[in-house]
Amino acid sequence: MGDNPSRSENATAGDLGVTGRHARGAGTGVSPSSYEEPPFGGGGALPKKTRFGMEAGFKGLSVAAGAMVLVIIVAIAVFLISKAVPAINADTENFLTFNQWFPNETQPRFGIAVLAFGTVLTSIIALLVAVPIALGIALFLSHYAPKRLATPLGFVIDLLAAVPSVVFGLWGRDVFMEPVRNFSAWLNEYFGWIPIFGGDGPFGRSVLLGSLVLAIMVLPIVTSLSREVFMQTPGMNEEAALALGATKWEMVRTAVLPYGKPGVIAAVMLGLGRALGETIALALTLGVVFNISFNIIENGGNSIAANIANAFGEANETGRGALIASGLVLFAITLVVNMAARAIIYRRREFRDSAA
Repeated sequence: MGDNPSRSENATAGDLGVTGRHARGAGTGVSPSSYEEPPFGGGGALPKKTRFGMEAGFKGLSVAAGAMVLVIIVAIAVFLISKAVPAINADTENFLTFNQWFPNETQPRFGIAVLAFGTVLTSIIALLVAVPIALGIALFLSHYAPKRLATPLGFVIDLLAAVPSVVFGLWGRDVFMEPVRNFSAWLNEYFGWIPIFGGDGPFGRSVLLGSLVLAIMVLPIVTSLSREVFMQTPGMNEEAALALGATKWEMVRTAVLPYGKPGVIAAVMLGLGRALGETIALALTLGVVFNISFNIIENGGNSIAANIANAFGEANETGRGALIASGLVLFAITLVVNMAARAIIYRRREFRDSAA
């Protein structure tokens, strides 16, 4: 009376569960101390780490690939310096400030000032034209356009990035130059009091033409990267802005643009790198004049890459060394631009992380 049969059975089972291990040890002749319990979780033990397994091989391959990039950069720098130093030593003028290019003469005279100035000027004008348009297209494709329109339009923009630069150069020289000449004459007539639009002509193969062609070439790169960055904006941020009563543009301005700013900066710097190193398009559209001038509509302009393309075929040994020296300056400018971009992106990311 008072005994619960089920409770008694459970207790008996519990006793058996507690003493079963010792019973097995006694019944089979195995001492309790030699019995090994299975690992927690019911699974088998993890496999032992091998010295030369897949993980170690993948890690070694990744380290080798990263080191190879540094080795290639150092090898390029060593080649450029080794070929440039003899030509710079043979130069009878100051390489950094002289504004003419006569490296094939008996007394070589050449300088990088005009070429570096033209390279930076055309690239900056190209970015000033391309970046606002590229950001507008990217925002339209990511937040405004319907999907049936955004998909094919994005494909066309990506396809534009695959067009060879020589095609852009030929199109700019044979087709686009006439409209730019007329536009330059109009600018000179009504805004000639501004130094960059002054002069008496002729107009056509100018810094403006080369910069506009560069802008068209840079446009798909900045657009594609910015579009992908804008599409990665967390949906909760956008929905929170809209829930607070923000309009579509206010949502973009407060949620999308701040989040994507580091990516946009990276896209712009990548486009700047493309513009700095462009060769054939500028060789076909610039007037190739060695003169430092801020006038962008008169015939003239030159760049480091375009000068290499135009002068390499007729250069002697010193002339080739001089061209390689100019390539070394372009290499240094590109490195400085990329380092500055990385510093800006890092500071923006650090600021964003601290604010979060």
